[in-house]
Amino acid sequence: MNFSHCQIGRFFLACGLLACVSAGNALAADGATKPETNKIDFARDVAPIFAEHCNDCHGADAQEGRLRLDAKKIVFKGGLSGKTIIPGDSKKSLLLRRMLDGDEEERMPLDADPLSDKQIAVIRDWIDQGAVWPDGVGSDVESLETHWAYIKPVKPALPTFQKPGFSKKPGFSPANWIRNPIDAFVLSRLKKENISPSAEADKARLLRRVSLDLIGIPPSVEEVDAFLNDDRSDAYQRVVKRLLASPRYGERWARPWLDLARYADSNGFQADQYRDVWPFRDWVIQAMNADMPFDQFTIEQIAGDLLPGATLSQKIATGFHRQPTCNVEAGVDPEQNRVNQVIDRVNTTGTVWLGTSISCGQCHSHKYDPFTQRDYYRLFAYFNNTLIEVKHTSGTTYDFYGPKLSLPLTKEQEQKRAELTAKLAAVNAKLKPQLAEIAKLQTVWETEQTARIKNKQATGSAEAKETLPPGIVAILKLPAKKRKPKQKLLLHNQFLKSHPEVKKLSDRAAALQKQLAAVKPNTSLVMVEQEKPRDTHVFKRGNFLKPLAKVEAGTPGSLHAPVNLNKDAADAPQDRLGLARWLADKENPLVARVTVNRWWAEIFGRGIVRTEEDFGTQGDPPTHPEVLDWLAVEFMENGWSMKHIHELIVNSATYRQSSRVTPKLLERDPENRLLARGARFRLPAEMIRDNALQVSGLLSTKAGGPPVFPPQPPGVWRHVGRNAPKYVAATNEDRFRRGIYTIWRRSAPYASFVNFDAPDRAACVVKRPRTNTPLQSLTLLNDEAYLEMAMALAGQMAANVELTSDRDRVIHGFRRCFARQPTDFEADHLLAVYQRELKRYEEDPKTANKIIGKTKLPKGVSAAQLVAWFHVSHILMNLDEMITKG
Repeated sequence: MNFSHCQIGRFFLACGLLACVSAGNALAADGATKPETNKIDFARDVAPIFAEHCNDCHGADAQEGRLRLDAKKIVFKGGLSGKTIIPGDSKKSLLLRRMLDGDEEERMPLDADPLSDKQIAVIRDWIDQGAVWPDGVGSDVESLETHWAYIKPVKPALPTFQKPGFSKKPGFSPANWIRNPIDAFVLSRLKKENISPSAEADKARLLRRVSLDLIGIPPSVEEVDAFLNDDRSDAYQRVVKRLLASPRYGERWARPWLDLARYADSNGFQADQYRDVWPFRDWVIQAMNADMPFDQFTIEQIAGDLLPGATLSQKIATGFHRQPTCNVEAGVDPEQNRVNQVIDRVNTTGTVWLGTSISCGQCHSHKYDPFTQRDYYRLFAYFNNTLIEVKHTSGTTYDFYGPKLSLPLTKEQEQKRAELTAKLAAVNAKLKPQLAEIAKLQTVWETEQTARIKNKQATGSAEAKETLPPGIVAILKLPAKKRKPKQKLLLHNQFLKSHPEVKKLSDRAAALQKQLAAVKPNTSLVMVEQEKPRDTHVFKRGNFLKPLAKVEAGTPGSLHAPVNLNKDAADAPQDRLGLARWLADKENPLVARVTVNRWWAEIFGRGIVRTEEDFGTQGDPPTHPEVLDWLAVEFMENGWSMKHIHELIVNSATYRQSSRVTPKLLERDPENRLLARGARFRLPAEMIRDNALQVSGLLSTKAGGPPVFPPQPPGVWRHVGRNAPKYVAATNEDRFRRGIYTIWRRSAPYASFVNFDAPDRAACVVKRPRTNTPLQSLTLLNDEAYLEMAMALAGQMAANVELTSDRDRVIHGFRRCFARQPTDFEADHLLAVYQRELKRYEEDPKTANKIIGKTKLPKGVSAAQLVAWFHVSHILMNLDEMITKG
């Protein structure tokens, strides 16, 4: 522990005992009588004054004005106002001037009794005597100040290799192997470990790997062939550029960011109501496709609404911090819900951008990292001015009603509205000429029916009561002026029963009008500041019912100073925009490192810092610190370009290595920490499904819009949440959209995604676990969606007229799934399966037709053939290689 209260306490206790023992030479409690030598001893004379009067605001737990007076290593650096202590010159020392200031609002200590004349004299003499502060006195901040993550990264020098090569492989040369600086640093580490890098992966496997990494779906057989036949030296680099430019890129890379953003289409908790926030998901995809600079990407999500002349897109971006769960259950305290959401925003910001477990500060100062409880609540203040999101409506009913932004109609909505308007006009054109006559006839009809009821004519009354419903009779008894609009409509509809043509047109017009009214602008949850800022207090042990000292918005004192457009730290805006700019500043030692490390982990399966969520003193040290710092600085120097970093990584020789591993290397480096081979690991949940959709030929490329409902096992939603809506699987192309667009209900996320470790997104998720369970195999074997995809792949194999033999069909299906050619053993085995199953179903056509169900047979393909190919495709789609990147 670095800021040890126990050590500090023992030190000041020792000072107190020393003062008592040396009473004849020490200052009295009120500061009387200086030592005879007139020599000030810091530990004896000055430290107790600082401890009693200064360190509450300028110590380990708080650094107002970024000034700290309990640690030698920091005190002489001063604070925001400059150097505070000038050794040898008390008159120029700001510390003494502030203690003597005549203005009570400026004099230190604030909101407390001023120091006595004798205490001030001690401090003055100490400064004039050189401000000697012995080593070992006060707090030890050495380990925190030198912790690598809190030091601004600089580009390390590239390693050199004196000898032609160190590898035992014949002809290996570092100069020929290294493709960019990443490789130089990796190779330098391998050299120290006396390990050789692996050979490059074959072209087919490499293309599948980079396609999955950059766009999240595998290449087509045609794309593989084109790459294999491209002999140009930059053929691979051309593929990388094509993939980076694909609109599928944003769909692939938005997924890990939405995990961080805790994006979901529902509120969470038992009620788990829907919420409209999908425009934020689309904003993330579009921003990544456009390669929005990450500093701008950061600012717009945290404070897009506060930018001058904020655009619609920038306001939508603030949906990042409208993702916290929201409790609208009976008995909820709206204020407690609001505070919990602010806490979530603080914690998520610390995790996503700082890679730090700053959440400890809710209850106490961080035990290991330089973040105090006061720091935490100063960050809390940035988010404490947003509007409340839970409203008490009546009784025990509460509603979610946070601020929403109405969006312009989409092209599809405008087209739909135009179509409905045209149809309504056509119906009204037919209906209008008849309405005047109908109105007259209805008046006569109402008069006649009313008269019969009132006069109780024997035949008329009996007839009316027999032919008119009781509700209509009751309305007719009312004076015309007292009839409500709904009652008038009921009378009108009753009358029209005797005029079927007019009724048909009238019903059609009403239906079209209803459809037209349903075409409403979409909305999206956004951040909005309330006009009057709330006061923010430190909460005792994190309890919002026990507020302590009031604090103002501010950034952690242990990191760089806040900035604004004028680079004047003292005048930096203390709102979310100021915080966003502070995070996106190149002086921040954490943001660039944390971000590139997270991308590295997505591509290689583990980060250079394994603890992606914790860059603090308790996190793992980087395995390749030079790679991390080089990438972080390269990231900032190149306009915070995400695509630039991704291009560097996937073009490196380190990335392009084969994932095959020898027993010796596996024993030496089982987790591939040294990067002596290519990465091999299971795909994330959404990519597993997208992969299957792509190879089956079913994948829809439709982008954006409200969440979709692909098929899943029945009953998943039935007993989850209060008044759970019925899950109705899509029957159009929405059934085959990418996983990024699938409805994300927190109480019951899409079932197959959960089986493959997708989170519920109730909170920020930095990295998903990667498990191996029987449920995963059962999902791929039996889930309706995967069976449908396997049948579609079977159709692709059976119906391809360019394939002239069954063996060619086996090879084609295999290549669709894995990009590579099958071995003879693999092809022979799969062909034998097809021949065996074909014979079986030719002898049992009834079962074949039952398996096919409603599937349409491809032209020229029998039911027995399709089902036999289905068995082959089902095997292919259940192989480990299908769900693995290697």
